[in-house]
Amino acid sequence: MNATALADSTPKAQGYAMPAEFAPHDACWMLWPQRPDTWRFGAKPAQQAFVEVATAIAESETVYVGVNDEQYENARHQLPPQVRVVEISSNDAWMRDVGPTFLTHPDGRLAMVDWQFNAWGGLDGGLYFPWDKDRRIRTKIAEMLGIPRFTAPVVLEGGAIHVDGEGTLLTTEECLLNPNRNPGMNREAMERVLRDTLSIEKVVWLPRGCHLDETDGHVDNLCCFVAPGEVAMSWCDDETDPQHAICREALQALESSTDAKGRKLRVHKLPQPGPLFIEEDEASGIDRLSSSHPRRPGDRMAGSYVNFYIGNTVVVMPLLDPRRDEQARDILQGLFPDRRVIGVPAREILLGGGNIHCITQQQPQSRRPR
Repeated sequence: MNATALADSTPKAQGYAMPAEFAPHDACWMLWPQRPDTWRFGAKPAQQAFVEVATAIAESETVYVGVNDEQYENARHQLPPQVRVVEISSNDAWMRDVGPTFLTHPDGRLAMVDWQFNAWGGLDGGLYFPWDKDRRIRTKIAEMLGIPRFTAPVVLEGGAIHVDGEGTLLTTEECLLNPNRNPGMNREAMERVLRDTLSIEKVVWLPRGCHLDETDGHVDNLCCFVAPGEVAMSWCDDETDPQHAICREALQALESSTDAKGRKLRVHKLPQPGPLFIEEDEASGIDRLSSSHPRRPGDRMAGSYVNFYIGNTVVVMPLLDPRRDEQARDILQGLFPDRRVIGVPAREILLGGGNIHCITQQQPQSRRPR
């Protein structure tokens, strides 16, 4: 089957739905960092971190890394042979947000959603310009896989949503209802789009994402489903920290909600790393451009252990704070007893504005057409 763009028929109407991240995968998709106004010192430190993430996930499933042509040989040399390097041009390396949201059908078919993308706010607070190459990534992956591509009528990044695979979706009002994404849309209108596109039945709205998260509050940095009815969330005990109030709001929203099956949500708290701040030497290696988000010495980073990737047999988590890394790893291992939790030094990814979940996108298990 050839890749087809579908705009006049919804995924729900055709029987497609978005599986949970903890459901079985066929592959994981990533992009290669090289942008000098995002990644310091020509992205060399970030590239090493991406290699470690890709290597860890490749223990569990096939990993594809999309690379701009001028970085192809460098990426192929650095990445292990089991990781597949493919030429996909991009403006930056955030596959979670610029890549497809994959859908599956009960008969085993695979499809994808092509959301609108404006670099986290367009000209009103967006993180870089232009984003034309990023807009074409989903089309290219649909062509490579030969699967249908449903075009969606709203701006939405993959990190803005988490689903349990049983009809429930987590998101934040700060992001999805932000005027720089979808001006004029209210909760009811957005929920209709989410139901028709992802075949979910209930949206659990959290007020805000993590403090100073430059994505305008992506939920994947604050909380996520780890199993049906169970959520992991970043937690701050320091009442003087602005993150404390955000966590209390989110906890109240989660504990007062039920999922699509009527279950009360069980919340597992992960300690917040840090607070973490950009050091002088880290900021000095980044190109300063008027069209990109500034990264200055002393700026606080939105570090979170929730920004992990759930693979088939591994969970790949960021190592961010030696005082709390092991505690977070132990909690995650308890939540995923059948998967091996692998910690990867991830400060270089955080310096670019995100973390492990932000640079990965799972491709669920399916029976694709030949």
